[in-house]
Amino acid sequence: MRKITQDVLGGPEVLRLVEAEVPVPGPAEILVETRAIGVNPVDWKVRASGGYLGDPPFTIGWEVAGVVAATGPGVTRFAVGDEVFGLPRFPGEAAAYAEYVTGPARHFATKPPELTFREAAGLSLAGLTAWQALVETASVMPGQRVFVAAAAGGVGHLAVQIAKLRGAHVIGTASPANHDLVLSLGADEMLDYHTDDLAAVRDIDVALAAVPGQIPLLASMLRPEGLVIALNAPDARAATDAEGVFLLVEPDRAGLDALAAHVLAGHLRVFVERVFTLAEAAKAHEVGEAGHTTGKLVLTP
Repeated sequence: MRKITQDVLGGPEVLRLVEAEVPVPGPAEILVETRAIGVNPVDWKVRASGGYLGDPPFTIGWEVAGVVAATGPGVTRFAVGDEVFGLPRFPGEAAAYAEYVTGPARHFATKPPELTFREAAGLSLAGLTAWQALVETASVMPGQRVFVAAAAGGVGHLAVQIAKLRGAHVIGTASPANHDLVLSLGADEMLDYHTDDLAAVRDIDVALAAVPGQIPLLASMLRPEGLVIALNAPDARAATDAEGVFLLVEPDRAGLDALAAHVLAGHLRVFVERVFTLAEAAKAHEVGEAGHTTGKLVLTP
């Protein structure tokens, strides 16, 4: 099979396409032939710093959608030929930038037929992050006010929809060109982060900090019992100081099934802005790191 690897830390140019052996699923694992792979900020952060994976060589990537090619001993949840999506092994090495990926069977869910593989590849990491933040951590309730920074981004556009599913009043930030998209996803108010006075926003119950360095600003928006949730590790200390929390997404079958159910019900959709081939992984990182992505970037083998 083909996969992306790197031998040193650095910029997008360190990513190399190589030939490798197809991995063998272990006990309670499945082998997935990837049809699409989500690209996320954590990917280029780990590529540059080592992050959760330490020193290279390693293969980055976690968000996967594809077809079960083999099952390891003890797997009862899936069979060969099933269409699945998931977040295997995060934050350990899943090596998802590849034509085949193994992972624990219960780190995957059945792909809804209403989702293409490309859309499903953009749902697991970003969708679970939004779900675990808003539903499981903040327990957003009807009538609460939720602030979503970078509301047109990968996590943001899904967070807007999930907050609306919970009955919240959603305020988001994005460039004006993306306001109509986010409003169509359910946002009640949109602000231009370039020109609007974000410091004037008040009475927020839950603020989702997808943009690094915004914790003091978001904390100033909160009601007395409000909560700011940091999604970037460098913000963890600032969030704690502001009586908020840092969330690191976890593989979660129940959360994936809940997301799939909302897709089936027509309540949740994934916006894919651009698709690259696996060989174009470095180009995908260049585009993502520029910081102007709407929705998701996806690789296809």
